[in-house]
Amino acid sequence: MTPPSTPTAADPLGMHRVLEPAGVLPQVAARLDTRRELWPSEVRVRVERLNLDAASYRQLAQEHGDGHARRAAVLEIIAARGKMQNPVTDSGGMLVGTVDEVGAESPLGLEVGDRIATLVSLTLTPLVVEDGLAGWDGLSEQVPADGYAILFARSIAARIPLDVPVELSLAVMDVCGAPALTARVVRGFRDASASASAPQPPVGEGPVVAVIGGAGKSGSMSLAAAKGAGAERTIGVVPHEGEAELLASSGLADEVVVADARDPIAVSSAVTAAGGPAHVTVVCVDIPGCEGGAILSTAAGGTVVFFSMATSFTAAALSAEGLAADVTMLVGNGYVPGHADYAMSLLRSHDGLRRLFESRV
Repeated sequence: MTPPSTPTAADPLGMHRVLEPAGVLPQVAARLDTRRELWPSEVRVRVERLNLDAASYRQLAQEHGDGHARRAAVLEIIAARGKMQNPVTDSGGMLVGTVDEVGAESPLGLEVGDRIATLVSLTLTPLVVEDGLAGWDGLSEQVPADGYAILFARSIAARIPLDVPVELSLAVMDVCGAPALTARVVRGFRDASASASAPQPPVGEGPVVAVIGGAGKSGSMSLAAAKGAGAERTIGVVPHEGEAELLASSGLADEVVVADARDPIAVSSAVTAAGGPAHVTVVCVDIPGCEGGAILSTAAGGTVVFFSMATSFTAAALSAEGLAADVTMLVGNGYVPGHADYAMSLLRSHDGLRRLFESRV
């Protein structure tokens, strides 16, 4: 096969960094070009810490029994692909670092020395690790690292706030798309222009919102966002009593119920008993098999938002069809304009949310 010719100009999407196969976006690519030298529209970041997404880390932990093996697996993925993209979950995470060099034509507004979090996935970010991840014990999603990463013209990054520790900022920004989209959907149910076919809450009241995985990072953020956007009742679904106590103590949910997210009848029964079915159901768990319970927990005409990278969208579509469920299903793509600032504002304004996050970091 003839190799692709060298690009003569940088593509804002990063396709000039794709080594194979030719003609695909960086996220889909099998391998990216990680050379240090910048194209004029790029930015190089000195990496300080990676944050593996929950689904990817869970899979690595299940397959590799100790921290040393997990570290070796992550290093192998990065070396082979030029990016961190778990081949099993197809997901990656994001990173924190300091801007090292800015191309003369970069539109990102970053300056050398800025400490930033990338708000695009590691699955499309050229990445080189130079310290062998020596500071990582393999026992946490957050990975101390030394190396560099490349941002494209269409990449997104946010400066790390000075009033929040780096580890906490990274945890918040890793899931900042979830609360922003949750708030948008919840507000839609209060909007008089919402579809007449939607299950409208009583006049003057907001929708019922159920969050499956409510004690996790994205789940707790989504509960805070739902209440702030006008939800009348919030229901947090968690897998066991320990998580229930953690979520209840945060004050983020009006009702906390315990159910296995993979058991559709148990989940829907618990949500209904707590005041459902929900007008909006948000799925924030990092295990497969949760699609049916989310659909059954949602009222006719309601909306299910899937934020888990473990979601099977084939299973979701076929389950909804097989259950004759008239629900709208949204893919949480991790980006809503202003999502990082909004997530940080939630953290600052909810003491219970901050305590929960601090317990996770």
